[in-house]
Amino acid sequence: MKRNIKVKPLRQMPIDEQEIELVERKGIGHPDSLADGVAEAISRALCREYEEQCGAILHHNTDQGEVVAGASLPAFGGGEIVRPIYFLLTGRATKRFNGHVIPTDAVAVAAARKYLAETLPTLNMEQDVIVDCRMGDGSTDLCDVFRTSGENSVPRANDTSFGVGHAPFSEVEQIVLAMDHELNAVLRSKHPMIGYDVKIMGLRDGDAMTFTVATAMVDRYCSSFDEYLEMTEIMKEQLQAVAGRHTRRKVSVAVNTADDIENKSVFLTVNGTSAEMGDDGSVGRGNRINGLITPNRPMSMEAASGKNPINHIGKIYNLLSTEIAQEACAQVDGISEMYIRLLSQIGHPIDKPLVAGVQIIPEDNAGFASISRDVEEIVNDRLADIRSVTERVIRGELKTF
Repeated sequence: MKRNIKVKPLRQMPIDEQEIELVERKGIGHPDSLADGVAEAISRALCREYEEQCGAILHHNTDQGEVVAGASLPAFGGGEIVRPIYFLLTGRATKRFNGHVIPTDAVAVAAARKYLAETLPTLNMEQDVIVDCRMGDGSTDLCDVFRTSGENSVPRANDTSFGVGHAPFSEVEQIVLAMDHELNAVLRSKHPMIGYDVKIMGLRDGDAMTFTVATAMVDRYCSSFDEYLEMTEIMKEQLQAVAGRHTRRKVSVAVNTADDIENKSVFLTVNGTSAEMGDDGSVGRGNRINGLITPNRPMSMEAASGKNPINHIGKIYNLLSTEIAQEACAQVDGISEMYIRLLSQIGHPIDKPLVAGVQIIPEDNAGFASISRDVEEIVNDRLADIRSVTERVIRGELKTF
């Protein structure tokens, strides 16, 4: 059966030429990102448990978790948690197989606690966190769709749904990701005061860019108000330099703009996350699978984290469409922008979507016929190899937020 791949030109102003562009990222310690990370960690742990005990990955979806904020009393030099952060683990999992009971709830709790300990090393895991598992059994009809996928057969789609992807990233998108990397991989190792709950909002208004950064500070590493202010200035300077490596446009960076300097009311936390002081979180409410929230681009509203990696379209097609767009833009000359949408039909093989719709803004004087042929070949090859997405998800090689 030939795949239904449609590659068409798109008559639209490229993103970098539009007057206004908005791009957002929620960092790993943001409550929504914590919910995503926990959900995905549980799914991977269940996959490993199922393979070890049953020889195959069984049906599950753990994409319904919630973070209920705690309460804290931060203070320069070190404060305290007065109400723990509450993590509710829900979703569905196969709990019995051939008469054998699988300890899914125990696996989920252990995976959640391990992820939190690694992601927020400032947490006192005995006092600062409550993890409560309320996973139900898998839906019978979806389990039936899942089981029809034999060892060597292509899985059948669990839902009629779609995934979207785009490439290349705009300057603003690149800068937001680069700033997040700078804070997490570079600055925090030198300055542990910088917390894990980072939110970056990028605005391009014509040729002027403004990046508003909110960063929770860890109180035990901050001895005074003056030290706090000094750190915000260091962050501004470093992030300004990061932006300068990606654009020649005018850039301004603002850090923790909600601080009330006059009254010395600042974004100080005990553990570096707003989840300890009033901010709740939900799976799927944060970054899309490319790590960004991009209102100027087509996006899927699917919560990819925690969905099973075997046949759940909301996960697989969003990951695959983004990779296809990035690969095509890297390998095929003449593409200014590319958008791809993959649509499934429930019960049909996931390597043969109902449609793989590709839209391309070609560069000036580019030959679209040649571009179209090359892109269609890439789309077809990646769909034929779709099960590799599952393998890389289970190994933790693909990010879902």
